[in-house]
This record gives sequence, C-alpha cells and structure tokens, in this order.
Amino acid sequence: AYVNGEFKTVSLKDFRGKKVVLFFYPLDFTFVCPTEILAFVDRIEDFRSRQTEVIGASIDSKFTHAAWAKVERTEGGIKGINYPLLSDINKKIAADYGVLIPEAGLALRGLFIINKDGVLKHATINHLDLGRNIDEMMRKFKANLYLSKKINEACPSKWKDEGDKTLTPSAKMVGKVHEALQGK
Repeated sequence: AYVNGEFKTVSLKDFRGKKVVLFFYPLDFTFVCPTEILAFVDRIEDFRSRQTEVIGASIDSKFTHAAWAKVERTEGGIKGINYPLLSDINKKIAADYGVLIPEAGLALRGLFIINKDGVLKHATINHLDLGRNIDEMMRKFKANLYLSKKINEACPSKWKDEGDKTLTPSAKMVGKVHEALQGK
C-alpha cells in the first residue's frame, strides 16, 4: 500500500478493533476516481472521530499510487491523500470481494463497511461510470453505527442521523409503516 508517502504492507488484521470503510476504484489517473478519493480525504476526520479507517484500493501499482499522490488536485491528482491506497496488482483482493471485471482487468466501484470484529455490514457496487456520493455513503455508515448499538430497530430510507425516526419491526407494524413514520 501507499501510505502517507511510504510503502507499507497492510492487512485488515491490522485494523481489528476499528471499523473499516474499504472502497475499490478502477484506475489511478482517471476522471471519476479522484472525485471519490478526494471526497474521502475531505471527510476523513468524520470517519476517524468514529474510530474508523478508510482504505482505498485499485489494480494499480504502489508506484503509480505514489506518482498520482504527487499531482496537485487542480491537475487531476490526489495530493493530500491521508489514508492507505492498496495496490491490488494481481487483482486477487478485487476478485475476493466480487468487484473484479476479469475481461477488463479492472475493479468496479465497490464499497464495503466492516465492523470492528471484521464482519461485513454493508456492500455497494457501482459500475465504472457511476461515482459514489460521500454524503450517501456517510448516511449508510452512520446508520450501521447506530444500528450496532440498537436491537430490533431499522433505519428507513430517509434516516440521516441519530434522533431521526427509526422503525421497530413487528407483526403489528406490517402495513402501518407510513403511520409509524408520521408518529401516529
């Protein structure tokens, strides 16, 4: 991995006890990818303040990651990257996570939220041409954090943060979700 100007070996085991947001992107020096990578850079403290590490991954080499990290944002680079970028040059990690397009040799835009015990809590996969929205990703992340502290609650689609209305699934609620969300 390329980590803060250095090359390091990184494993999910290194993050045991912390939550992890692992995301795959197709290639360095492209178009949509830097918008996503930099969105995570700009919001990294939102994650770290919640004991969560962000890790990016592509099929590029660690040397390509390092070169791209030296290019200014205004020139299409990712200068200021402040979390690890994994090099999956053999494409094994992308294949293991089910995001590899074998015939293209690229990873789809996979995003995985992993809890502190190493359990996968959320997975989203976008095609190559559809970038992820950091605000929507953060909503899903916060919902998973919230639900990890609650038993038998569910977050509806408009849930954004603690204090928003949740649902308590039960046989009595079937057909009455709208009423429950309206507080009736």
